[in-house]
Amino acid sequence: MFKKLFPGSSSTAASPAAAPARSTMEGLTNKAAHSLRKFGLAGQRAAVYLVLDRSGSMRPYYSDGTVQYLAERILGLARNLDSDGSVPVTFFSTDVDCEFTVSVDDYAGRIEDAHQRLGHMGRTNYATAIRAVLEQHRQSGETLPALIVFQTDGNPDDRADVIALLREIVGEGEGEGIEAFIAFVAFGKKVDFLHTLDDLGLKDDRVSRFQADEPEHITDEELYDGITHEFVPWLIARQPVRH
Repeated sequence: MFKKLFPGSSSTAASPAAAPARSTMEGLTNKAAHSLRKFGLAGQRAAVYLVLDRSGSMRPYYSDGTVQYLAERILGLARNLDSDGSVPVTFFSTDVDCEFTVSVDDYAGRIEDAHQRLGHMGRTNYATAIRAVLEQHRQSGETLPALIVFQTDGNPDDRADVIALLREIVGEGEGEGIEAFIAFVAFGKKVDFLHTLDDLGLKDDRVSRFQADEPEHITDEELYDGITHEFVPWLIARQPVRH
């Protein structure tokens, strides 16, 4: 399920490396397109969503702009995949804190501004946030599958609920499943729960993990490849065979 694509993505060099320069929106769009093509995308589309952790430990990543830039990177990805090129954003902690949308015409500073308006930062409950995004997708009437990029820096307090929800998404038990893929982006080294998800033995692999021990040092190319290298094969596989 979780392939280790980038052995060097933890940035464990002896001397601190400078953070890579941040790209323009056009640059991000082009880099995302290259990653999608590299892993075999041939015109398939998906509705892209972004979920952002607002638990207390995330404070430094909001302060230094790392979370804002992640949103810009995902917007660049959405411009290649989504029909409208915008990205619904969900902030979560103990519960869903806020929902709004960023677009190519309105993204600068949006993450930090929304974060500052919310104030208190809570605990870490994944399932409530994932369910909220799935409901957004259902209510939108969108027929495309959903790509949910889920960023977190900590293990969830609702582990049993997360596992049950993943089984529901892939259609284990009652129901037909939900056309959604969750790409986890783990900031820091305290998200070992995602390894647990690798041992669930789900009948359909709908989850990936990209590990960013020091997210400020991850390049655009590493992030995009970390998301797309498992998502793209899943997206291609679900397409009907053409004769």
